[in-house]
Amino acid sequence: MPVIVIANPKGGSGKSTLSTNVAGYFASQGHSVMLGDADVQQSSKLWLNLRPDSVAPISTWELQADLVLTAKPPRGTTHVVIDTPGGLGGWRFKEVVSRADKVMIPIMPSIFDMYAAQAFITQLREVTKSNKTKLGIVGMRVDERTIAANKLREFMDTLDVPIISFLRDTQYYLHMAAHGLSLFDITRSKVEKDLQQWQAICDWLES
Repeated sequence: MPVIVIANPKGGSGKSTLSTNVAGYFASQGHSVMLGDADVQQSSKLWLNLRPDSVAPISTWELQADLVLTAKPPRGTTHVVIDTPGGLGGWRFKEVVSRADKVMIPIMPSIFDMYAAQAFITQLREVTKSNKTKLGIVGMRVDERTIAANKLREFMDTLDVPIISFLRDTQYYLHMAAHGLSLFDITRSKVEKDLQQWQAICDWLES
């Protein structure tokens, strides 16, 4: 059962956007998906509460945020996605990362976000050095053709962590979140450009 953890020490980096859309992708493929929300703000859980019955179902744990990190997923679950809080550290950090098959790190291309991610990735490497956890970066709210995207590429090259894809800044994510939907729940023609950006992420998730 693959466990995908979305993590970044900074709040507002796009963790819930990634988490809900990763869960939506797996659900669209017919998997039994559990989206765990370890953030006290419970953004992903709110998204689930807004999710209509007409789209692929996604379950969650009815637990306090801290307990999500130590509980087992519901019976029948085939794929787990965990949305984590900003400032994740201590035993919670080690616990959630030790369970992960893959850790996705959303980063916006500002100098503050990149240097915060540098320290976080160093921690991740320490925790995951004895297992096969894969790490991957997703550039958030950035056009991959811009100088900002190139700066992010150069910075990540120094850390030897692959950038999986860049996701553009679009109102679609806000509109979909307000209705409990992911990119994979709506008519493809409406979000074709965004789905093209997600293809590399989907390939990475399935690899």
